[in-house]
Amino acid sequence: MKRSKRYQNIETLVGSQRVFGFDEAIATLKKSATTSFDETAEIIFNLGIKASQVTVRGTCSLPHGTGKTVRILAFAKGANQVEATEAGADYVGGEDIAKKIKDGWLEFDKVVATPDMMSVVGKLGKILGPRGLMPSPKTGTVTRDVGKIIAELKKGMVEFRSDRQGLIHSIFGKASFEEGSLKENLTTIIRSVGEHRPEEGVKGNYITKVSIASTMGPGLELDLSEIMAVTEQAN
Repeated sequence: MKRSKRYQNIETLVGSQRVFGFDEAIATLKKSATTSFDETAEIIFNLGIKASQVTVRGTCSLPHGTGKTVRILAFAKGANQVEATEAGADYVGGEDIAKKIKDGWLEFDKVVATPDMMSVVGKLGKILGPRGLMPSPKTGTVTRDVGKIIAELKKGMVEFRSDRQGLIHSIFGKASFEEGSLKENLTTIIRSVGEHRPEEGVKGNYITKVSIASTMGPGLELDLSEIMAVTEQAN
């Protein structure tokens, strides 16, 4: 099979190396992000969990943000509507917004809600749930302190959740970020996943493999000893 010039250049860059330290992995990620757009820095965790029995779920505030503009929809009423607007929510409402969503409107990236609005939001479960947009107390997106969670989401808070294969897919910035900023974001999300280790349902090592990549770049497996060093600091 004939490979493109870009593929060949990346293959030469990565070489036969199979495991990378954090610094080298981030440097390689940046060098391999050669497309015309600013590629996203992505991370995949392989967890040693009984995925059919437990789910690892949480949030993480990246110190340098995600590099993405997040459009936030807030379900709130009364004084909470004012607070949500002042905190930077792009859309704020109740039944009126719910009707728009039922009619097919989905021009938002995150949804937050106050507890008293969940009777409205709950009816949207079949629409928001499959898209990963359903607010939940577990991720802090159902809260009375709606202004705080909106501010955190705007600054770069990411949500993560393990799937049925025991994998977590998330992002930790943009390829254009400085190497030091990417490393801080990377260690922060690794530490956060480590802190969410379930009390039961773990088979052997909790984190068995972590890889990073830019949107169009190759997967780079991280040195497990460095990962363990970060997660041990969290415990």
